[in-house]
Amino acid sequence: MAWSIADVARMSGVTSRTLRHYDEIGLLPPARTVSNGHRYYERPQLLRLQQILLMRELDVGLREIRAVLDSRADRATVLREHHARLRTERDRLDTLVRTIARTLADLEQKEENAMTSGNRPENLFEGFRPDPAMEAEVRERWPQEYAQSRQAVDALSTETAEQWQREATARMIRLAGHMTAGTPFDAPPVQTELAAHYEDVRHFWTPNADAYKTLATTYVDDPRFRADFDRVAPGLAEYTRAAMVAYAEARLS
Repeated sequence: MAWSIADVARMSGVTSRTLRHYDEIGLLPPARTVSNGHRYYERPQLLRLQQILLMRELDVGLREIRAVLDSRADRATVLREHHARLRTERDRLDTLVRTIARTLADLEQKEENAMTSGNRPENLFEGFRPDPAMEAEVRERWPQEYAQSRQAVDALSTETAEQWQREATARMIRLAGHMTAGTPFDAPPVQTELAAHYEDVRHFWTPNADAYKTLATTYVDDPRFRADFDRVAPGLAEYTRAAMVAYAEARLS
């Protein structure tokens, strides 16, 4: 079955002009173009458009999106990984919804000195708490930096924290695009991404060259960090470490 460009625009919310642009830059060619110039799309093109829109939601550039989509990564595997990440985020948000609902119930009952049996004090923070084991490890290894970073995290608004997470995820996808395109880890486009990453880290603490290299090694050696990177693209943790080490040696003291 084939759909016209007007059909695709109606279904996806993407304008016909944008779809023509995606065709012109080779990001989303139609299945066929007939003699009168009309474009028609089939299921593979719709699936590719879905992936484009997903990465655009994460503010990934069109060049990086094309590199990811044109790589040899199995699309079903990539989508399963995206699905797993989205389900994890959904579960976290569901927990936050329940947390806020309990607090609202307490406030609406105007209980100033007590909480309902279903809203014990520790439940106020469900959905917010980090992995206790990871937090304890960081606190032990870098006590001063941990205190500085906790102060910075506590000062973040919900909107700022969500935007920071979106930007961090988008950066990982852009780095994956560079990796699959064969871009050297010390090439300027990759190092530009690392400069942005370093500035993000500096919102919480300011690592010197050795500390930044240690952080890079943690991304690979710690299975929790490594899984986060490699869910985006296999090998991304190693690629990111190499890029971070190159950045530290070139720009940090």
